[in-house]
Amino acid sequence: MGKQKRIFLSSPTMNGHEMEYIQEAFDTNWVAPLGKNVDEFENELAAYVGSKHAAALSAGTAALHLAVKLAGIGPGDVVLSSSLTFAATCNPVTYEGGKLVFIDAEKDTWNMSPEALEEGFRKYPETKAVLLAHLYGTPAKMDEIMGICEKHGVPLIEDAAEALGSTYKGRGCGTFGKYGIFSFNGNKIITTSGGGMLVSDSEKDIIKARFWATQAREAARHYEHKEIGYNYRMSNIVAGIGRGQLLTLDKYKEKKQYIYRRYQEAFADIPEIRMNPLNPEGEANNWLSCITLEPECIQRGISPLVIMEALEKENIESRPIWKPMDLQPVYQENDFIQVESFNGKSIGQDIFDRGVCLPSDVKNMDEDMERVTQIVKSLFR
Repeated sequence: MGKQKRIFLSSPTMNGHEMEYIQEAFDTNWVAPLGKNVDEFENELAAYVGSKHAAALSAGTAALHLAVKLAGIGPGDVVLSSSLTFAATCNPVTYEGGKLVFIDAEKDTWNMSPEALEEGFRKYPETKAVLLAHLYGTPAKMDEIMGICEKHGVPLIEDAAEALGSTYKGRGCGTFGKYGIFSFNGNKIITTSGGGMLVSDSEKDIIKARFWATQAREAARHYEHKEIGYNYRMSNIVAGIGRGQLLTLDKYKEKKQYIYRRYQEAFADIPEIRMNPLNPEGEANNWLSCITLEPECIQRGISPLVIMEALEKENIESRPIWKPMDLQPVYQENDFIQVESFNGKSIGQDIFDRGVCLPSDVKNMDEDMERVTQIVKSLFR
């Protein structure tokens, strides 16, 4: 008997429309930098999320880096950042010499705790910016977060890399802060193979970002540079893939939401398994569906690793929750702000210790979901 079909965590899903835009780029010989696809992808994505302006870039990390620069972060400037996230969220602050202070998550949405953020401002009144990630596509508590940022007169940078299509009170994630970013990495809800987008309502700031992203070349006949620039612009081919992908974003979102509900129903009779919480005041794109195991499970020997290994044995991909930044060796000297704990740990560490990301690929069929849930459930019998 052959090996069972591979079930992926979240792999690229092409819809067929991409080639129309790519072919147009080839036919007009606009294959390299910029071109019509880039311009239109910026316009179409900005319109979709509800932002006025957008800059298409080579990666979500590049978008974050330019957002950090636009926020004026320089050596020694304090930035209060989500801790429970991927390293790309906060690394750009370090590129600019800023001082990262990590803020713990809260239990309700797994996102930045407003109470811990307020404590961060008490401890660091000189804070220059807040950097927030919407984890796994679940919107953060934006009313509270925005209220705190506005009270302290500090800009918010929104990392919506995982949250394209997610909304809070009807408004697109990534459009609350002064700057928002999206990622089109291969595992995201739509992909351009690689790439990212910076959005802002400030036309001046987006023009500046585009300038920095094209090596900060001045408008002179010769090559003139008054500032340090970067090679961060998206190619016209890559943008063509993005335009095609945007056409099925809503369909992919519906499928991701369906996958979450399937897991929720399948595990409803196992009280030791909890789905990652959603924000009732928003709509998540459910980029990844995750579970946490109740502490008694782990005492019985059923750990996230046991689940991941059981799935891997059956050719099914899963992965741990992000390891919080305050636990990363590279950031061990950075301050960390927490206001509550669970099981004697920070909220972020507790979620990391007890959590698993389950296959959430939009190509998963009902029989694939059945395979995954039956393997997990068999460990509890």
